[in-house]
Amino acid sequence: MPTATNDGVVLHYETDGAGSEDATPVVFVSEAGLGGWSWGWQHAALTGPFETIVWDLRGTGRSDAPPGPYDLETLASDLEAVLADCGARKAHVVAAGFGGAVALTAARRSNRIETLTLLGTAAREDAFALEDLLAPPEDRDALEASLESALSAEFRDAQPEVCEGIVDWRADGDADETGWRAQLAALEGFDATGWLVELTLPTLVVHGTSDELVPADAGHDLARGLPRGEFEPLEGAGHLCFVERSRTVNDRILGFLESYSDEV
Repeated sequence: MPTATNDGVVLHYETDGAGSEDATPVVFVSEAGLGGWSWGWQHAALTGPFETIVWDLRGTGRSDAPPGPYDLETLASDLEAVLADCGARKAHVVAAGFGGAVALTAARRSNRIETLTLLGTAAREDAFALEDLLAPPEDRDALEASLESALSAEFRDAQPEVCEGIVDWRADGDADETGWRAQLAALEGFDATGWLVELTLPTLVVHGTSDELVPADAGHDLARGLPRGEFEPLEGAGHLCFVERSRTVNDRILGFLESYSDEV
């Protein structure tokens, strides 16, 4: 597994698929504490049309976990280091929740990012209520309970085997409490509302209307604040809407990236 280094911190990542010769790769930025498993549904759909890059944020999985608290600027520079190590001059960024705050910060700082797809995220710290997602990887009961706020009751009832698999993946690849809290501390004082207008790149904002951790209204406000933002509500879906409605989300991302490619 390749690694990038940012100021002495080793960041593990994986690439897959070659894409077409002139296709910009897709890089994923995870929700706080969640490992690369969380992108399994999108990875399968986007690899092939695009080269895909999945990395563990500092504090998560196989990446280093230096003492916190972390800040969004450092996490954005980690993303830059991963892209540089991959030789990616440009990238489409797909990010979830807390990862969306990292992606917005990176888009403000870097000219590498061509488009953003933001899932269940917001432009202000006070819209995030991610504590219920925290669960020690070694405590399977706590991991299972945490899914009650992350996934809709309808999905949990209909897909118990998927929920069981998520518990297994979280136990194997998520951050421990120290790493999770070091990441989440980066949201302190986060408020992008005053500078969203600077981000003129195409941005798709997708949000479950039953999201209990980041309200859908916050996603709608985020899209409205972006000069080229599009809002896509997913009726009845929870915070991990890209897991619950993976086919719909994947089709929407592919259509969005295709329309952007036609534009340029």
